[in-house]
Parts: sequence; C-alpha cells; structure tokens
Amino acid sequence: MIQREFADKAKTILEPDDNVIGLAVAGSWLTNEIDEFSDLDLILVTQQKISGNKSLMIDYARKIGDFLSGFTGEHVGEPRVLICLYDNPLLHVDIKFLTLNEFHTRIETPHLLLDKGGQLEKAINSSFAKFPYPDYQWIEDRFWTWIHYALLKIGRGEYLEAYDFMGFLRMAVLGPLLHIKNGNLPRGVRKVEADLDNDSLASLKRTIPAYERQSLLDSLKNAVSLYRQLRTELFNNKVSMQSKTESKVMNYFDEIMK
Repeated sequence: MIQREFADKAKTILEPDDNVIGLAVAGSWLTNEIDEFSDLDLILVTQQKISGNKSLMIDYARKIGDFLSGFTGEHVGEPRVLICLYDNPLLHVDIKFLTLNEFHTRIETPHLLLDKGGQLEKAINSSFAKFPYPDYQWIEDRFWTWIHYALLKIGRGEYLEAYDFMGFLRMAVLGPLLHIKNGNLPRGVRKVEADLDNDSLASLKRTIPAYERQSLLDSLKNAVSLYRQLRTELFNNKVSMQSKTESKVMNYFDEIMK
C-alpha cells in the first residue's frame, strides 16, 4: 500500500537526523484497516520542540515526500498536527509533532517505526493509552438548549442552519453514544456504516432530514427520541437530568409542530 511505502521512506529519511528521537504510526494502521482511501497518521518525536513553529513543521514535512500543502490542526483541537497533502502518489498525511515528554500522553498505542535507544518503547511501557470518552453530564446540560436552538432556526425558516445543526448533533452526541452502545470507541460518526448494528444505524439515519420544514422537524424529533433511549441505556444515576428544561423545550416543540 502507498501508505506503508511512504512511512518506510519517511523512516529512512529521518533516521540520520540527530534531533529525531523516533517515528511512530497510528490510526487505521493499528487495526490493519488501511485501504486505498486511508490517510496516514505519523507521530514524529523530537528533542527540540517543533510544534508551535509552523515553518519548522513544514520543513520536516517537505523532507519526507513531494509536499503540496499543509496546515495546522487548530480546527480539530490539535495544533501540534500538520495536515499535509503529498503528490506522487497523492496522499493525505497527518504528522503530529511531539517531544518525548508529550509522547507519554496518548489516546492509543502507536506502532513504532523508528525508536533510537528504545526511548519510545520505554515511554509506552511507563504510561497508558486513554481514549477520550464523552462526559454524559456535559451532554445532558447542553442537549435541550441545543434542541431549542434548532427549533428557533426551523421556526424562522433558516433551514440550512438547522440542517447543519443535525450533522453536529450526530457528530457530537448521537454518533459517539451509539458507538459506545455497540462496544466501539466513540469516534463521532466514523465508520458507523460498518461498526453499528443495523438497528442503530437505521435510527441514526432517521435523523437525516431533507431541506424542508416538516422533514427537519421529524428528524429533530427522531434525534430527541434516540437521545432519550441512549440516555436510559448508558447514563448512570450520577448524571443529573435537566428535567425542567427538557419539559419546557418539548412543550415549545409541540407549539412549533402545530
């Protein structure tokens, strides 16, 4: 696969660099799910801190392939990642720039391609991978206000805004909760077509509206029903329900439906 060829080439190029401690790979590589549509997730560990200096990040990116363009990942909450597009072959590569100390904190255990002096292996053995799970209280505190917001947009006729909101709700709430229900990591709506059971996927698809008022309202109603179901199945009694807010918002929902 082109991803493996690129990674092997990057290892060969970076190995003589005294500033490089190691190179690792994460993502679909770890589960042997790489296909022709996969990107490549590299982790470059250096003695000198590279992240925070976009010029240095791009300098390293240029060394390892036919670099087309790249930008940092603030929009996904990770400015230490340089999101790159390479040519010959055309390939999406994410490069996360870490120091050895930063490498200890991780959401998964990467595969090591280059490890000078066994420093990365030592860091892995002395730490634990922890994937971030959603905070159920955080969701419940926001969910009903979000539903009210969507109703306002539908009521005003801002259908595109409401349509986009439904995508956010699937990504931030419904997708992760359905993944957890199905025993998966809560990766938004990634691979839901393959990783959710048929009933779960069908319930999620019922939250996809058409661009018209009634469809938006029906999809939002389906989202509420699905959230209530998942809340019952997943939340424990430590989560404080926003019952009064829920009741008021659902009364307003009935008004908008009429």
